[in-house]
Amino acid sequence: DKDAAATLEAAWKAGIRYYDTAPLYGLGLSETRLNAFLRGRKRSDYLLSTKIGRVLHVCPPAERTGIGKFFNTPSRKEEYDYTYDGVYRSLEASFERLGIDSIDILFAHDLDIFTHGSAEKRDHYMKILFDSGFKALRKLRDEGVVKAIGAGINEVDACEMLARGGDFDLFLLAGRYTLLEQEAALDSLLPLLEQRGIGIVLGGPYNSGILATGAKPGARYNYDPAPKAILERVKKIEAVCKAHKVKLPEAALRFPLTHPTVVSVIPGAVSPKEVALNVKTMSAKLPKGLWKDLKAQGLIDTRAPTPK
Repeated sequence: DKDAAATLEAAWKAGIRYYDTAPLYGLGLSETRLNAFLRGRKRSDYLLSTKIGRVLHVCPPAERTGIGKFFNTPSRKEEYDYTYDGVYRSLEASFERLGIDSIDILFAHDLDIFTHGSAEKRDHYMKILFDSGFKALRKLRDEGVVKAIGAGINEVDACEMLARGGDFDLFLLAGRYTLLEQEAALDSLLPLLEQRGIGIVLGGPYNSGILATGAKPGARYNYDPAPKAILERVKKIEAVCKAHKVKLPEAALRFPLTHPTVVSVIPGAVSPKEVALNVKTMSAKLPKGLWKDLKAQGLIDTRAPTPK
């Protein structure tokens, strides 16, 4: 709790005013820790997003979600629920944990194969959202309880399905438009979102680790050890960065923000030291020749806009 509070205070002092959370994160701990941090601060001074799609239930400790992944969390078990009533149940619990009465952005969480294990299950839950839960999201937006609605997901295809199926304002897309990968997003998703005026909050700009650490042994990609092909590609990107005296994370954090659909990027921080490092990384001056050489060597898509 002390580390979380110190990290949030460091972020506020650095001028960071957008905070993203979800019931899943720490099985409610993320929201309850934000409660103490936000209490007493002027509501108009910050932006807050949370998510629906999982309702938490009390359970025996051995049955809790996230064993081996989450530590020192409450004994809670997740239930996927994208229904109309499920949206309201989830949001009511989030309001209680957060201690506030309005949310700026409400995302439907993890409607993708990565989470549900198959296209059939993803499509099952997506149908429930469109048939039921989406009506609640739209009603909450119309009533001003939330200012914007969207979805937080891990895959380009799922993002495009949602964009074509409903009236969303923005998406939180994890790791699919980064210095390491752009082609799938540029083929159809990003042009579609740009045409419709839908924004992207980009999570995972380091692809869960490798674009921060570099291609070292044990580097992580998509939450798992990076495969050989990814390690080799990152080594080549690192070599170009080194030739221009640029650190790999500096290029990785700056690159996605250049696309007009990307409105924010979430690098993550677990300590005040990492908050300071993120600010320093974002402030670095990068030479134009870096992007030219990366494109010339086929390491970033030629269609991708790059920093001026």
